[in-house]
Amino acid sequence: MPQYYYTAKSKKGEVSDLMTALDKKDLAKKLHESGLFLIKAKKTNKIGGSLFKRVSVADKIFLTRNLKMMLSGGLSLSRTLGILSMQTKNKTLKSALFDIREEIHKGKSFSEALERHPQIFSKMFRSVIHLSEETGKIEDNLGVLTEQMEKEYALRSKVKGALIYPSVIVSVMAIVGTVMMIFVVPRLTQTFEQMGVSLPFTTQIIVGFADILIHGWPYLIAFVLFFFFFIKYLMKTKKGKKMVDFVLLKIPVVSSLIRKNNSAYTARTLNSLLASGISMVRGLEIISENLSNIYFKEAMSSATEKVKKGENLSAALQPYSSLYSILLIQMIEVGEETGQTSKILSKTAEFLEEEVSTLTNNLASIIEPLLMVVIGGLVGFFAMSMLLPMYSVLEVI
Repeated sequence: MPQYYYTAKSKKGEVSDLMTALDKKDLAKKLHESGLFLIKAKKTNKIGGSLFKRVSVADKIFLTRNLKMMLSGGLSLSRTLGILSMQTKNKTLKSALFDIREEIHKGKSFSEALERHPQIFSKMFRSVIHLSEETGKIEDNLGVLTEQMEKEYALRSKVKGALIYPSVIVSVMAIVGTVMMIFVVPRLTQTFEQMGVSLPFTTQIIVGFADILIHGWPYLIAFVLFFFFFIKYLMKTKKGKKMVDFVLLKIPVVSSLIRKNNSAYTARTLNSLLASGISMVRGLEIISENLSNIYFKEAMSSATEKVKKGENLSAALQPYSSLYSILLIQMIEVGEETGQTSKILSKTAEFLEEEVSTLTNNLASIIEPLLMVVIGGLVGFFAMSMLLPMYSVLEVI
């Protein structure tokens, strides 16, 4: 049975909500029985099994922060979800919140309703909410989740920000280069042919590439699409993902950024989970499930098994010091000795995040001049290839 977002008029004013009905007539009838007059309605897809669209970290931060504030203000969970579902502009999150509210009305707990939306709410989020229901500290733990997501969002934004400028430059140069190949090179080639000039090897390369762009563009597009989907498929396989992660860990500067970023994420997330009351073992399992790099994931899984057997986390991570920051391992050891692991993890996370920020700025400083050298080399190669035939004509004259 389809669901409808509706706006209806009541004695107190307009109200908006989600309701299941056979069609709009059935919806209007149900609302009329409740003393409401239907103004407008829009059909939406049921969440269970439908295609999920992306919900950004910023949307999740908005939800978690406001959820904490409203619950702390004394509003019921059901009413809070209703208000937030109307406030959010993300349609996927809006639909999910309506669905969660409906499940709660059916008698399910908040954590059980969240389990219907694993693509939106991470394992960490769901685990913390589940624990909060047992301990009654949902407001405090929502604050922990908000801080965790804000730190993670800030770190990702810095990395993405460092790559924006190089990406724009490469895109513009690719467009300019394509235009030159399609419109300029053919005219110059035609001129050289009319003069009977023998084209040097470098010029033949340029002309050949231009010919591919002009006459073989359907095959070129097909090749690019095939390559894109092949890489996408490869990334979904364990062997392919492992190969890509291995290559990334061997690239200078990039490998250091990956190591520090994963170490910072581990420290920050483990601190948040421990602060919310989740056990060390369960926290490590959640981190392992959420790590993207397969080598870090395997290392954390192995360390978790050792901790289950009674080994300290610092000792369990020691064999993986080539992946995880030595500082992180040493600070965890200090935390284990002093009994202040959560507090020390928080300070370590801040330090590592600062290092990631510095490294990101350095990465931008390295990429920009390197990019200029590459672009200068390509422009020089193109200019030389086009000028050499002209020199040949001048020598004949």
